Amino acid sequence: MQDDVKDGPIAPINPLPVVVWLLVLPMIGLEILFSLADAGVIGGPQAVGWRVAAIEGYGVFPEFWRQNWAAGAVDMPLLRRFFSFAFIHGSMTQALFGIAMTMALGKFVGEVFKGWALALVFLGSGAIGAVVYAFAVPNVPLFGAYPGVYGLIGAFSFLIWVKLAGTGLNQLRAFSLIGALLVFRALFGVFFTLAPMVMPSMGATGEDWSWVADLPAFAVGFVLSFVVSPGGFARVRARVREWGN
Repeated sequence: MQDDVKDGPIAPINPLPVVVWLLVLPMIGLEILFSLADAGVIGGPQAVGWRVAAIEGYGVFPEFWRQNWAAGAVDMPLLRRFFSFAFIHGSMTQALFGIAMTMALGKFVGEVFKGWALALVFLGSGAIGAVVYAFAVPNVPLFGAYPGVYGLIGAFSFLIWVKLAGTGLNQLRAFSLIGALLVFRALFGVFFTLAPMVMPSMGATGEDWSWVADLPAFAVGFVLSFVVSPGGFARVRARVREWGN
């Protein structure tokens, strides 16, 4: 009893690493702004287009990227889009899921990774996933936190993989849950990509190519964890020696 009193009251929510708040607060602030504008609470009639204008100004547009790449006109405002797209969402639902997943996975990964490493995984994996997306898909814009979230899933899978290695259990078990999630996500994305071709009545709004960014982002998040996790280089070197023997 005395120990419970000494420990103090239990916080209503688990504390999050500061870097996670730095990632999600811009998402939260922007979504509040856009939602109030969409509802006509602020900004007047012209505010209804704020969300679309933000996506156009900070999202990743594959055709726009490819044209500039071919012309050698790649500048900082264009490269900035590969990071800024993660903080803008197309709807409140997308924003809520993206924010919640960033917070949940950020807490788990942040308990092991340093703040800069967690931010690098989220932003770096999301950016590389967006680059793959920009070169691979039609001109459907990319926006939202999901590629960065999949990068965090890669880092989380890395932590499970390392834990299983220490127990001697099959390390492939680290990928069982994420494997099922990725397969479901890919099938879901492929369906909404191909369905309009089979059923034209669905229209282009059924297209969803974001899985093209999610899959490489997961892979990058996992591989990058070998470098940025505590003792990363030493761990990689030790594993290479084991494989050599």
